[in-house]
Amino acid sequence: MADFTPKSTVKSAVRELSAPIADYATFDAIITEIIENNPWGCTPYSSNGATIQGVVRGTERYTATITYENNEAKTVGTIPVRGPSMAAVNNAVTKILADTTITSGFGSGVSGSRDSSADTYSCTIKAHASNGELYNVTFKRDSVALSSYEADSIRTTLESWADTVAILA
Repeated sequence: MADFTPKSTVKSAVRELSAPIADYATFDAIITEIIENNPWGCTPYSSNGATIQGVVRGTERYTATITYENNEAKTVGTIPVRGPSMAAVNNAVTKILADTTITSGFGSGVSGSRDSSADTYSCTIKAHASNGELYNVTFKRDSVALSSYEADSIRTTLESWADTVAILA
């Protein structure tokens, strides 16, 4: 029986942030800066006859939690809200909080609120290095993860760039 022969060594690395990214606007500004300015020097490539930019948004996930408390400030329920964009999550949260039927379902004297500091954000950027490698960089509120790369120069480039972005320290 034939054996599988390794063809590459795929690596991953994670940078844990010293403090979580404070809010969605800051998070989005980092992602937008990367997409618009390509600070890693990525290059376009062709796939299935189409030209793909060197850095593009991949999978995104955003969440918020609505907490319901009674008159004694005791949590009596929560509703997690997940969506493909922060705008979708914000819209859903606004509608849920405005729905008195949902709020009254938790009992009398109950009110709902959202703690934005508990929101989570995740955006994976798909990148194409000048050496031809495709790799992913996943930004979360508390970390940046580099995956599916082989050349250490990719990690070095990302580290050097992240060192210049104070929020990613």
